[in-house]
Amino acid sequence: MADTIFGYPLRRLFWSRPPILTEWSGSTALLDWLESPNAHILKINVPGFSKDDIKVQIEDGNVLHIKGEGGREEPQAKEKDTVCHVAERGTGNGAFSREIELPENVKVDQIKAQVENGVLTILLPKDTTTKSPKVKNINITSRL
Repeated sequence: MADTIFGYPLRRLFWSRPPILTEWSGSTALLDWLESPNAHILKINVPGFSKDDIKVQIEDGNVLHIKGEGGREEPQAKEKDTVCHVAERGTGNGAFSREIELPENVKVDQIKAQVENGVLTILLPKDTTTKSPKVKNINITSRL
């Protein structure tokens, strides 16, 4: 019933063990979650991070863990007599971490990721085969 009222993503917010999105470090790694008929698509802001600075892993079979370290440049004066007045771009610890509980229909072995222009895009293909419901009928007898 929860699926029909709220749909898949909201069902887990209200009725599931852990929430869908956990461990947000407050960094600029903001997330958009899109869904097409064939895949879920995650777009995450990762300005200043290269593909070598980012790790994307599957944990516990259905938890996507995305983390980045580095990605910040130290303010440097190019010449000895140059003074740096403001250095906002290099502030912060230069790290982020996000965990996302994946839907049951994701093909975990076919996940792909790429970084381009400061955006990490993760493609999570869906398993479109219909699965039979996990219902087992129990025979009722008059004696145990």
